[in-house]
Amino acid sequence: MSEKKYIRIGLIGTGLMGRIHTNGYKRLADFFPEYEHRPVLQAACSRRKEKVEEFAKIWGYKSVETDWRKLLERDDIDAVDICTPNDMHAEIAIAAAKAGKMILCEKPLARTVAEAKSMVEAIEAAGVQNTVWYNYRRVPAVTLAKQIVASGKLGKIFHYRANFLQDWTISPDLPQGGDALWRLDVEAAGSGVTGDLLAHCIDTAMWINGGIKDVSAMTETFIKERVHQSTGEKKKVGIDDACIFHCHFDNGSLGLFEATRYARGHKALYTFEINGEHASIRWDLHDLTRLEYFDHDDEGQVRGWRSIHVTDGDHPYMDRWWIPGTSIGYEHSFIHQVADFFKSLDEGTPCHPTFRDAFETQKVCEAVIDSANDRAWKNTGVEWVEK
Repeated sequence: MSEKKYIRIGLIGTGLMGRIHTNGYKRLADFFPEYEHRPVLQAACSRRKEKVEEFAKIWGYKSVETDWRKLLERDDIDAVDICTPNDMHAEIAIAAAKAGKMILCEKPLARTVAEAKSMVEAIEAAGVQNTVWYNYRRVPAVTLAKQIVASGKLGKIFHYRANFLQDWTISPDLPQGGDALWRLDVEAAGSGVTGDLLAHCIDTAMWINGGIKDVSAMTETFIKERVHQSTGEKKKVGIDDACIFHCHFDNGSLGLFEATRYARGHKALYTFEINGEHASIRWDLHDLTRLEYFDHDDEGQVRGWRSIHVTDGDHPYMDRWWIPGTSIGYEHSFIHQVADFFKSLDEGTPCHPTFRDAFETQKVCEAVIDSANDRAWKNTGVEWVEK
């Protein structure tokens, strides 16, 4: 067995995603023991000392910081994991790149294309390993969908449609900004459902179906003013509560995307369906271990949608887990992303999606917002390369 190479992690941000990412680091050695590189939970960083100390105690970090700049100055940090609100991504990532740290960044990459571009330039100038946490790529059924499309079984693709529906912001009494609600503050988030939910759909879509060429979108902000938690003042709401857009992909197929936080009864309904000349596939996050598949070449009397239970040892990632027929969950997609990142260190290869990949998704998100604001078709400028 080769000697292990330990990568000392500095986590910035100790909210929900900080917990989820940390769980991924902690489980890597259990389920991917052969990897040469291993994470060490070296330091956790958050602004409030009591909060970060409690987090570090629960999750097993060796030390804490309350200033991310001091974290980056430390010689005992090899990789920085950015789990902050979106408005901090660019400044931290650029500084981390200049400090020579590897970087794992939560999605979306940034608030704007300009911010994202500066991050990509800094990363590539420094030559440090990097990835962005678009975790749904690592759901085994979604990875299988990618493999099926890449095999050509669907033939020419005609349609890609996706939606991501939630209902948690319907109340007009919900404030914007501050802890837990920064996603409702345009200054912190950059956009609403476009950057938060549709970014996931867009990343998955381009990974499976190729680049998005142009978009036509509409957005709506249903509650126009909310009290801001930080100031107590009622302010205009600048984020989009709902967004629908259609598009052309580079391969000639049509796309239809919808996201909202105003779909009563839905907590996280993320689905996609792809229709090709020979076959179709569809996936639903609520039943994430299943992939539905329709093949027109089946004999007529038995032709119909089949449900593939993606739990067997020859399915993506599933040889690492339990016995065929038993399910894994949402958190496993992050464990898989940690595994792929550390495998990339072993092999000396990029871990997709890289910052540059996520930059292309950022272009689509910004084109969607611009299209909705101008009520016009917008070219995305995406330069997608098969990954």
